[in-house]
Amino acid sequence: MAARILDGELFAADTHRETAARVANLKAKGVVPGLVFVRVGEDPASRAYVSRKEQRAREVGIASRTLVLPETTPLPVLLKEIDALNADPQVHGILIQSPLPAALPNDLVYARVSPAKDVDGFHPVNFGKLLLGDPTGFLPCTPAGILEILRRGKIPTAGKHAVVVGRGQIVGRPLALLLARKAPGPDCTVTLAHSRTTDLPGITRQADILIGALGRPLFLRKEHVKPGATVVDVGVNRLPDSTHPRGYRLVGDVDFASVQSVAGAITPNPGGVGPMTIALLLSNTARAAEDLSR
Repeated sequence: MAARILDGELFAADTHRETAARVANLKAKGVVPGLVFVRVGEDPASRAYVSRKEQRAREVGIASRTLVLPETTPLPVLLKEIDALNADPQVHGILIQSPLPAALPNDLVYARVSPAKDVDGFHPVNFGKLLLGDPTGFLPCTPAGILEILRRGKIPTAGKHAVVVGRGQIVGRPLALLLARKAPGPDCTVTLAHSRTTDLPGITRQADILIGALGRPLFLRKEHVKPGATVVDVGVNRLPDSTHPRGYRLVGDVDFASVQSVAGAITPNPGGVGPMTIALLLSNTARAAEDLSR
């Protein structure tokens, strides 16, 4: 029997409706949530991602705009622009679109955003609050979106073994922390695996919930999956494809075709984690406006 599809588009639509209602309530009080995307350079993928986020922001009533800076922008200039956004009362959320040019250090740039406007959840203060279990911080959007997929998909988590494959700062490590949170959290037992894990298939086959977040195309196959497990695919990878107009196709970290016959539930890719990441970004922005307008 084929796995049940955890439809991220459907779950995101529900989240957007909830966010739109919160935004309408803010507007009734004279507050228009504002979100600014900061994009440095003309990376085609970044342009497409930001355009998609702006469209969704408009749909829920959030005022958004993109600040575009040249690829050659020096660090002091970028930091000055961020300082201006931090001081602008009409701006409630700031997102620094990755990847940044190699000359710009990610840690310094992300840390310059006010924690109160860090709707992407990357600031050290918000990451520290995540580690401490402090609910006043903003959660990073992709890990938080994955938890929403599990919740809305009615996937049991308490006491279950979750294996996260990939230890990156954006997804793997924060997701492992969130999955291990006590009630009212997922309450999972968590294994954080990676490319150097000995006998990785032996580890992943123990998982009730398996998350692929290592950035390797089609890496996790059916031999990695315990029958009936829930599989969440985070990866976004380009594979050359001469038959495609763009010359490549996007695939995840999970070989969907082989895993679908083994798993009990699975996210599609695209249409799984990506839409929920955007939905949580806009939800965070509404919350930032609620917090800053109190």
